[in-house]
Amino acid sequence: MKTRRFSKQEKSWMLYDWANSAYSIIVTTAVFPLFFKAVATDSGLSDATSTAYLGYTIAIATFILAMLSPILGTIADYEGLKKRFFVFFFSLGAGSTALLAFVPGDHWLILLILYTVTAVGFAGANVFYDAFLVDVTEENRMHDISTRGYGLGYIGSCIPFLISIALIVLAQLEIIPLSFYAASKIAFLITALWWAAFTIPMLKHVTQRYYKKREARPIANSFKQLGQTFKEVRQYKPLFLFLLAYFFYIDGVGTIIRMSTAYGSDLGISATDLLIVLFVTQIVAAPCSILYGRLSQRFTGKKMLYAGICVYIVVCVYAFFLRTTLDFWILAMLVATSQGGIQALSRSYFAKLVPKQKANEFFGFYNVFGKFAAVMGPLLLGLTTQLTGNTNAGVFSLIALFLIGFALLAKVPEPKDEQRHSYAS
Repeated sequence: MKTRRFSKQEKSWMLYDWANSAYSIIVTTAVFPLFFKAVATDSGLSDATSTAYLGYTIAIATFILAMLSPILGTIADYEGLKKRFFVFFFSLGAGSTALLAFVPGDHWLILLILYTVTAVGFAGANVFYDAFLVDVTEENRMHDISTRGYGLGYIGSCIPFLISIALIVLAQLEIIPLSFYAASKIAFLITALWWAAFTIPMLKHVTQRYYKKREARPIANSFKQLGQTFKEVRQYKPLFLFLLAYFFYIDGVGTIIRMSTAYGSDLGISATDLLIVLFVTQIVAAPCSILYGRLSQRFTGKKMLYAGICVYIVVCVYAFFLRTTLDFWILAMLVATSQGGIQALSRSYFAKLVPKQKANEFFGFYNVFGKFAAVMGPLLLGLTTQLTGNTNAGVFSLIALFLIGFALLAKVPEPKDEQRHSYAS
């Protein structure tokens, strides 16, 4: 039988990963941390202190969204509201990313405040973007669509990232008349424009298929519904156990992604080397993300989640002994093999478990678990780094999150369709 091609809705949904992944690599992972570290150094902050401050800022941003996510989720399950909330947070994220280019001088505190706004906008849009997965495709295609979205994101982000790297490297080599700071600010503008331009298909073609009818006082009712949703989530034992496991292991994943550049900078790795490593990481991560989706069809999504967690445990152990640029390369390539796959399969695995008509409501809890977890990881890394004066020890401390997540995931029963698919393969 001929395999059905991707629909316009599926393509438009996947293309948003292409659009917003520029933010993930340029602002979250690469250029902004280096830019902030340089500004902080000029302001007299030590390496350990500035890394800790960045970790605390990430924790604050994710805490804000963690408080908002379940409430927004219940409101946006009403007819026609999911798209409106998506547009608001996307606009907030892209707009504030552009504003990073206009922060004057050595105002490191303003940078952190504005970065918090960009992070809330980016993650807030993702709450609704993730929930749209149930609207654009069927259940048996979710793993494939989700992992392909991540794959497209890694490929797409390489283009603006490569332009940004070229600008920064040429500026540092004094080949073009720009400073490192000016080149970095141009990178922020490129990110915002790329994000906005490739979000247009999502805005035009993706619509909400599953919803609840609107009722009076939706905001007040959302608070009532929040308590009811928590009770319902607890009644779905596999779903609740998965959320607990996800709470821990995704925290470690997110912390390593967000803090990797600051970590490398503390080890004395040059900005140019860090940018090149992160660029290659994107290239390697793209096919590996798609490979996770393919392998999940043969070995089930749960087993591939096990594989991803094990890779990250190795990363934490190896990070403790990291000393050279070569070590950082090896560490980055290990992360590249699994960072997209573990996130994509978590998203699609959860989508298989939720009631479709309450997808946004349940994805609100999915995101709140992820966001509250993301408060813990950066705090753990920041505190350990400050107490020991050693960033390696901070990364090693994250191993506890992966071990707990693995143990809890082991208690989650396999969905019936995954069992059948595994046996058939």
